Amino acid sequence: MKTYTFPYGHGTKSFSLDESRLIREVEMPSVAPLTDVKQAVLDAIYHPIGQEPIDKIIKPGDTITFICNDPTRVANSFDFMPVLVNEMNRLGVPDENMQIVFSLGTHRLMTKEEMAEGVGDEVASRLRMYNSDCNVPGDFEYFGTTSRFTPVLINKHICHSDHVILTGTIVHHYFSGYGGGRKAVLPGCAAMETVRHNHSFMMDPHAGLGRTTGNPVYEDQMEGVALWAKGRSVILFNAILDAEHRFLRMFAGDYVKAHQEACRFVDQVYGVEIPRQADITIASCGGYPKDINVYQMQKTMDNAVLATRQGGVVILLAECEEGSGSKVLEDTCRTLGSADAIEAKLRERFVIGANKAYAITRLTRKAHFILVTGLDRQLAKDMLFDGAVDTVEEALALAGSYVGDNPEYILMPTGSLTVPLLKSE
Repeated sequence: MKTYTFPYGHGTKSFSLDESRLIREVEMPSVAPLTDVKQAVLDAIYHPIGQEPIDKIIKPGDTITFICNDPTRVANSFDFMPVLVNEMNRLGVPDENMQIVFSLGTHRLMTKEEMAEGVGDEVASRLRMYNSDCNVPGDFEYFGTTSRFTPVLINKHICHSDHVILTGTIVHHYFSGYGGGRKAVLPGCAAMETVRHNHSFMMDPHAGLGRTTGNPVYEDQMEGVALWAKGRSVILFNAILDAEHRFLRMFAGDYVKAHQEACRFVDQVYGVEIPRQADITIASCGGYPKDINVYQMQKTMDNAVLATRQGGVVILLAECEEGSGSKVLEDTCRTLGSADAIEAKLRERFVIGANKAYAITRLTRKAHFILVTGLDRQLAKDMLFDGAVDTVEEALALAGSYVGDNPEYILMPTGSLTVPLLKSE
């Protein structure tokens, strides 16, 4: 027997397994983290991809809007934002000419304290900061309609600066292909109807993790952002983190070309080969904030199910200190009660929140999901999970009723990041 310790919320959970039954522990390939964050930031913006160096773009007296992540996505903005802001000062841009917009998409509003925590107290005390609230129509400007009929409504706060700098990190995304890049704008700073219409394409079979070409969600986002970006100075600054939230690489430059190159790096460091699928996959989201709620936990579900055979079990460590993260998600599951009914209803009328109910419950067609969680037990049952327990040992006992004795395991201590890839693929 060997003891393993996985991240869980702000702490950990430990459990023991027969090591001889282990197929693979899915971990990121070893890549040395950056040791000088400040220098790495400067190197990225002065040696950008597909764009001139930052000092050739930014002129004294220019105005700049930074787009930053909300708390549900680990970005370590507090590390790189002071470097970026101070460098803009050095190039002749005073603090009063800069502002930050937090790309919330359809997530809840951030408090001032959360904003300061996100970008660091120093930057927060110097720059104006705004939430992009998708539910305030007057905050959005119209830039046309995509060929897929998505109305492009973008937050006014990112529409009137000389330069917009898209910041954040990149991981695989279960239907948009990849995070980062254009997602800071759409869905990040888009109106509810824009997000709703764009995300409706997640039900297309060509929408999926790591896919860009032919992915209608990704292509629609790119087209919508291009309508907004026309004639505008848009600069990308995206980072890639490891499981310990350390910087591995930073990418800056043209928001399309730099993002494409960054995504190739993401495939190298997050994709992990497995020889075969397991009877039981034990996965952690990676702790807070990846397991802050069910809404965020779902991304780990998509990765973990790739490691699990048809009819197998995923044991998922996710504290969910903020519950489900969406009342619409809860109500949809309670009202409709099955994966088939949820899918049918969503095809009739696509609703944000209800789409997450579909994203979660569709996976139960392949595997049984048992949560090690603080989530309300009845709520877990309503969302069609096969169990919600306090310990991995309890989850393993319950899993035995589905897969029998002597199961084989795959372990995923950082399940929100790592993507299991079958050798045959």
